[in-house]
Amino acid sequence: MAQLWHSLTGPWRALPERQRQIFTWACSILLLLIFPLVDKTFKWGIVNDVTDVLVLVILSLGLNIVVGYAGLLDLGYAAFFAIGAYTTGVLTWPGHPLQWNFWIVIWAAVIVAAFFGIIIGTPTLRLRGDYLAIVTLAFGEIVPVVMRNLGNVSIGIGPWRLVSDLNLTNGVQGLNPVGRPSIFGFTFSFDPTPWYYLILVIVGLVIFANVRLQNSRLGRAWMALREDETAADCMGVDPVRTKLLAFAIGASFSGFAGAFYAAKLQAIFPELFKFNLSIMILCMVILGGMGNIKGVVVGGMMLQLFDRVILTQTTSLVRYIGKTLHIAPLATIDLSLWRWFFFGLAMVVIMVLKPEGLFPSAARRAELHAADEETPQPAERG
Repeated sequence: MAQLWHSLTGPWRALPERQRQIFTWACSILLLLIFPLVDKTFKWGIVNDVTDVLVLVILSLGLNIVVGYAGLLDLGYAAFFAIGAYTTGVLTWPGHPLQWNFWIVIWAAVIVAAFFGIIIGTPTLRLRGDYLAIVTLAFGEIVPVVMRNLGNVSIGIGPWRLVSDLNLTNGVQGLNPVGRPSIFGFTFSFDPTPWYYLILVIVGLVIFANVRLQNSRLGRAWMALREDETAADCMGVDPVRTKLLAFAIGASFSGFAGAFYAAKLQAIFPELFKFNLSIMILCMVILGGMGNIKGVVVGGMMLQLFDRVILTQTTSLVRYIGKTLHIAPLATIDLSLWRWFFFGLAMVVIMVLKPEGLFPSAARRAELHAADEETPQPAERG
């Protein structure tokens, strides 16, 4: 079998690395472009689910900058997603007199999310480790509460009112509807295919930006801080400014995702941005391989497709088996309710067997293996 596999893959391995990369990327892009046609042909009906998965991929790529490159533990990243979504809602909701064009609003969402990344980063980035994680966790919990309570805003002193009964976010009812994008007279509707191609373009832009950042001077500064902040500081890297840029740029990607998600969903509510969303995104980054763009994308898609497609199909299969064998618990089971159990189990297994993630970067793999080699071994008796 090994000889057969070697003979089949021999021509592929004989190609130069550059040509193999180009061929792989070309095949991947072609598959992504024809996926809606394949989905319609086989009647899978999962284009909408894949579109939502790609939104989370954008979020994981943004968090990868903060966690994977800069080495900062952010447990409240969904807050920036909420800020981007609500920026889009506020600027396009018919209840407000603004109703801006979506193509302007999406960039406004990016800017606002990056601004709040700076706001939260400025007083907290001098913190490290657990303290930074706790502060970002608190920020992630504060933002949905603020959005829930901005349905009736009054600002003033005594009888004087600067703002009176301003309905900014419509409270717990959320903003509905949110403005849809249109291009060359075509308005995006409930058909999932145009949304799929739009998010595909946005994901391409985000991946391109990530690659450029990774290979830039700023990207190398992030990685230097992640490895040894003191040494990086001695080499001329400003720790606070560099970390702040990581927070701002990572948050700006979530603004992209939030704007798209709000327009696609046509309604946004505070309950959409709970703490478990931040944990989900963090799991995608860790599972795929922190610091590796391809790893984060592939790992994130695997995790989400497992959640949205495999669990659903497996539930139907298990129920069919339960009904056939007359086993009542299996006939009524819903495996989607167990998603966090499976995610937790997967994280435990991955951290034990492959702590660098499924698709780690070469640098990350070398770091962990070097740490293992430097661990002193107990002396042998003899």
